[in-house]
Amino acid sequence: MIESRSDFVSVRGVRLHVRRWGRADAPALFMLHGWMDVAASFQFVVEALVDSVGDKWQVIAPDARGFGLSDWPVAANGGGHYWFHEYLADLDALLDHYAPTGAVNLVGHSMGANVVCLYAGVRPERVRRIVDLEGFGLAPARAAQAPRRLRGWLDDLREPPRLRRYASLDDVAARLVANNPRLEPDRARFLAQHWSKPDGEGGYRLLADPAHKIRSPQLYRLDEVMAVWEQVSAKVLHVEAFASPTLASIAGEIPRDEFKARFRAFADWREVIVDDAGHMVHHDQPERIAALVDAFCA
Repeated sequence: MIESRSDFVSVRGVRLHVRRWGRADAPALFMLHGWMDVAASFQFVVEALVDSVGDKWQVIAPDARGFGLSDWPVAANGGGHYWFHEYLADLDALLDHYAPTGAVNLVGHSMGANVVCLYAGVRPERVRRIVDLEGFGLAPARAAQAPRRLRGWLDDLREPPRLRRYASLDDVAARLVANNPRLEPDRARFLAQHWSKPDGEGGYRLLADPAHKIRSPQLYRLDEVMAVWEQVSAKVLHVEAFASPTLASIAGEIPRDEFKARFRAFADWREVIVDDAGHMVHHDQPERIAALVDAFCA
């Protein structure tokens, strides 16, 4: 197994944990994980990259705030809070830290893919290539949804969500396999060790702030998102699982072609469909993802 190195970078009072693999003098690939995930999620892609092309890249992957070994921000009233645009600000600060000049290659999965695509429209001069793994955005919101959304947010603040406790590391691994039946047992065991930690009472808890499950009071404005995407100058590779269940869930009753018309906002966009994979394409087909990333970003 290829071991990662850990850095801790302070960003606006929050200490972010960053995993790095590869030579420090190699070209950088920044990888951003998805919601309720951690940077170690890219371990299998990193190993596949090294197996196929050697020590060609330095992979830099942060644990997003409130996940993994990164800090949980705490508000003045004692509760955590997460606004999506903070992830863009964190990425901006990390690029200033690790790659203060030039344009970089960004890889993101799910939530991380949405972060890198938005960032590339806000700072187009800083981004050279984007690999978007199962990043779709959300279904367009309607103004009529606002009252219910705000009420849900207030309800969650009144009774904050909690995360389940697990009796053993094997139970954590079993949860990961339940979420993704394609996940191989040894990979599930590895991920469980980075996805959780002992809770001091004989069990395990996830390395995630329960505040991430508080419903956002903000609606998803597709018109605003596409306006940002229109400013992206980098080439974009969208990688999607065949018959993606996540796309089906997000799109709902919207026909798939109609939903994906949003990607026309990108000036230079192309798509690859990966067979025998679900939403966690980088776990199910790491060799295929590594080959796509290397070829596209080379």
